[in-house]
Amino acid sequence: MSDMITADLVDLDLAAATKEEAARSLARRMVALGRVTDLEGFLADVAAREARMPTGLDGGIGIPHCRSTHVTEPTLAFGRAPEGIDFGAPDGPADLVFLIAAPSGADDAHLAILSALARRLTDTGFTAALRGTASVPTAAA
Repeated sequence: MSDMITADLVDLDLAAATKEEAARSLARRMVALGRVTDLEGFLADVAAREARMPTGLDGGIGIPHCRSTHVTEPTLAFGRAPEGIDFGAPDGPADLVFLIAAPSGADDAHLAILSALARRLTDTGFTAALRGTASVPTAAA
């Protein structure tokens, strides 16, 4: 997963009040690295996926994700939102937000990212480290 996320794709002070603002902020990082070619098109795909089913998980985690023609390579961005953002989880807002972008037709890559991330998120030490870190290491996740 380390080739999908770099320090440039991490925001430890994600200033967003809504899931749309969070997706936009993280997606801008993807655009800056050339991993997303059309910000608005990509965000429309994220919103369409979110409309089908909320992407909030118990434990303060939001995982907006989609496959899109506007994605050049599988990518994962991370934001830590101190105020919390409503992603529709039953237990409340998310302070850990992971935006997953996969190219259209890359079903295997999309599922692999989701699966690998889900495995990591079951480790309470991993989520505690994400919540407690003061800086972004040079090689993230």
